[in-house]
Amino acid sequence: MLEVPFPTLESWVGYFVQAQLPVLRHTLQKLDELRDNAENVNGRVLSSIILQDPLMTLRVLAYIEAKRGQRQSTDITTIERALMMIGVGPFFRDFDQLPLVEETLKPYPKALLGLLRVIARARKAARWAREWAVIRHDLDIDEITVAALLRDVAEILIWCFAPTLALQVKEMQTRDRNLRSAIAQTQVYNVTDEDLQLALTKTWHLPELLTTLMDRQNAEHPRVRNVTLAVDLARHSANGWDDAALPDDYTAIEDLLHIGHDTLMRKLGLIDANAPEDEGKAQI
Repeated sequence: MLEVPFPTLESWVGYFVQAQLPVLRHTLQKLDELRDNAENVNGRVLSSIILQDPLMTLRVLAYIEAKRGQRQSTDITTIERALMMIGVGPFFRDFDQLPLVEETLKPYPKALLGLLRVIARARKAARWAREWAVIRHDLDIDEITVAALLRDVAEILIWCFAPTLALQVKEMQTRDRNLRSAIAQTQVYNVTDEDLQLALTKTWHLPELLTTLMDRQNAEHPRVRNVTLAVDLARHSANGWDDAALPDDYTAIEDLLHIGHDTLMRKLGLIDANAPEDEGKAQI
C-alpha cells in the first residue's frame, strides 16, 4: 500500500501498470457459479457480470489488448466482443484466482467503503449513459456504457492502492465542499485523477475510441458529452440531490437529449412518472 505519493505522473503510471488489479468478491462469486457449466455460458451473460465491476472490465480490456496479434487492426471496444475473441473456456481459465478488493482493503474499512461508493457511482453513470445513448440512437451503446463505467477508474485504483491518501482527499473535500477535486488531488497525490486516467488508458493501449470518449476535452462530440454528463451527474448527485452543480447538469443533459426538464426529472425518478405535469413541478 502506498503511504507516500509518487512525485510524478510517470511514476504513478509505472506503479499501476505493474500492479495486480483486484476485483470485487461478488464478481468472482458470480463467475464461479457459471464456471462448472462453462460450455453453456454465452458472452452476453458473462458480459453482464463483468460490466458490474469496473476493475474486472479494465482487466478484460487490458488482457485482450496485450494478446492482440500484430495483424489485428480493429480495436476491441466492448466486453462482449472481447469475450468473443478470448473464448469462454480460455476466459474461465485465465480469470481465476484473482485478488479481491475486499481482502486488499481489509485493514482499511473506511477506504473500502469509499471505494464501493465510487464503484456504485460508476455503475450509475454507466446506466444513465446507456439509457441516453438509446434515446440518441447511438450507433454502439455498449461503447458508451464501457467508457462511462471506466471514466473514473484512476480514482478507483487510488482507493485500492493508496487508501490513506484517498481518505485525505475525501476529508479535505468534506471539510470544504467548495474545494475543487483537482486542487485537492494535486496537493495530496502530486497529480490529478484526470491526468492519471488518460495516461493509464494510453499506457495500457486501451482502444483509442474509448480513450477519446473518456476525455472531456473532446466534449464537442455528442458521444463524449453523453459519457461526460452521465459521469458528472453521478458524481454530483452522490453529494445529494441538492448539490449546487446539478441545475447546470440538467440543462446540459436536456440540450443533449432534446427533452424538457419535466421529462428528464421523470427519467431520473425525481418526480412520479405518472404525476400530472403541474404536480411534478410542485414536487421539485
